Amino acid sequence: MSESTPANHAHEEAQRNQWVREQFQKANRFLAEKGIVPAKVFAEECRYLAPWVALWKLESSIPNKTSYWVIGGDLPADYVAASAAKDAREAMRYFSLTWQMKAENLRQSSQLDETQANFATLLTSRAESLYQLYSDDKFWQQQG
Repeated sequence: MSESTPANHAHEEAQRNQWVREQFQKANRFLAEKGIVPAKVFAEECRYLAPWVALWKLESSIPNKTSYWVIGGDLPADYVAASAAKDAREAMRYFSLTWQMKAENLRQSSQLDETQANFATLLTSRAESLYQLYSDDKFWQQQG
């Protein structure tokens, strides 16, 4: 059993911060691939549970000034206009429900192949995990 020391805590915090930075860079690249260039981060509204999920609220400058929720981590990257959810908790719920619908649509497709079936399974699994986080009051209290 390892002891919790200030040095251990500092190391864990440094690892978490590094993970958050990496996820931020990935979120920016993901949006850039969609033609969206973030200009501002609403840091107080972002949420992280390293190394599983990072949820960002970003404002773009290109193609126009619009705010988005962007999710990444150990799950598929995705984004939605910030108007779809009033806060990070609702954004997490939005992604969870949307992914469940996308997975079901994939499963119902007459063109379903093994890759799509595996992706549907991944989406369902991550959607369920996101919904558990959405439902966990303790997670949101410690983040708030």
